[in-house]
Amino acid sequence: MSKVVTSHPSDLNQANGTSNDLRPILIIGALFFIFGFVTWLNSVLIPYLKIACELTDFQSYLVAFAFYIAYFVMALPAAWVLKKTGYKKGMSWGLVVMALGALIFIPAAMSRTYLLFLVGLFVQGTGLAILQTASNPYITILGPRESAAKRISIMGICNKIAGAIAPIVLGAIALEGADQLVTDLKTMDAAQKALELNALAARVITPYLIMVVVLLVLAFLTYKSALPEIDTEQEDETVAAANTHKSSIFHFPHVLLGAFALFLYVGVEVMAGDTIISYGASQGISFSTAKFFTTCTLVAMLVGYLIGIATIPKYLKQERALQISAVLGVIFTVAAIFTHGYISVLFIALLGLANSLMWPAIWPLAISDLGRFTKVGASLLIMGIAGGAIIPPLYGLLSDVLKDTQQAYWIMVPCYLFILYFATAGYKIRTR
Repeated sequence: MSKVVTSHPSDLNQANGTSNDLRPILIIGALFFIFGFVTWLNSVLIPYLKIACELTDFQSYLVAFAFYIAYFVMALPAAWVLKKTGYKKGMSWGLVVMALGALIFIPAAMSRTYLLFLVGLFVQGTGLAILQTASNPYITILGPRESAAKRISIMGICNKIAGAIAPIVLGAIALEGADQLVTDLKTMDAAQKALELNALAARVITPYLIMVVVLLVLAFLTYKSALPEIDTEQEDETVAAANTHKSSIFHFPHVLLGAFALFLYVGVEVMAGDTIISYGASQGISFSTAKFFTTCTLVAMLVGYLIGIATIPKYLKQERALQISAVLGVIFTVAAIFTHGYISVLFIALLGLANSLMWPAIWPLAISDLGRFTKVGASLLIMGIAGGAIIPPLYGLLSDVLKDTQQAYWIMVPCYLFILYFATAGYKIRTR
């Protein structure tokens, strides 16, 4: 039976009830690795499905929409699930749902049905919504609030290492010979083209079967783990007094602003990672080279996480780190728009550095002082992940309208400016 600890431990060892017990950190770190691996496969799926299912830019970015809209639709049901099951069992169920989503890819690939691929992505996103609703507040609460960004940065390293590996692994399988295939398809008759595209679609069957098995094994191990349960219904005296007259999450303006900041952040983060391969190809760079660009973005994020671990909170407050990140986002976006070729792609990759500390900083600033409203507040923030569903397709639509994938990046600038506002003033607002 899992131990239950309160939501305001003074440190990690106190939270676990044992000394030097790092098991919860290791378990949650493994889950964040899974988040990263599954999430950043989308950067390869977008150009891969664009070829295999003969899609426009806008249609191809529905990959991001189907995956991330699940967070918006399923976040509140995920909070209900966690209330019923607790954190640990909820995480296990999340992994099972993800496995089901991966399984749907098999008939989707066999029939080369784009809609079925999107259904599989939505189901995977649903599983991740449950996992993220549980794991993010869990790692935030499991220790001192002022160092929460450091703990989330450690989780981010697990996440982005997996994210750096994922597009290389799937890209080597799904995009092998893609440049030559795109050229050859232009001269093929309908029957030959169908055979080649069916063969291309079938490439993902084995990787996703392996993913199903791995996710089910992890679900079982998480269920049997010694992960302690955290009671977020209990409030310390200060938080309880401040929340006396509050009956709804909507009485916490900083959470609402934080959720919107997270919505915009996820949108620009997904754009930086998921559009860079296609953008590199539009700049005349071959797929054989461009398939590594998402990894470059995630390596830049890893560097940012290491900076966060070294500087927060000793040298840099969470809100200050968020302010710096937002300013860098504006600078790198504008630089990418006004340069060309590999230099422009480099600035898109550097957005990984700008984005790296946003998630770790927004979470603790947004769920601060929620007490018994923590689970609902966390689900509201998880709904903000839907930014990854809305902003990338808008970028794709803008690219189609402008006939210019580069100028469409202007959509990111106002996103970073609002994040700057939240980091400067928005997180301080406690009353309407």
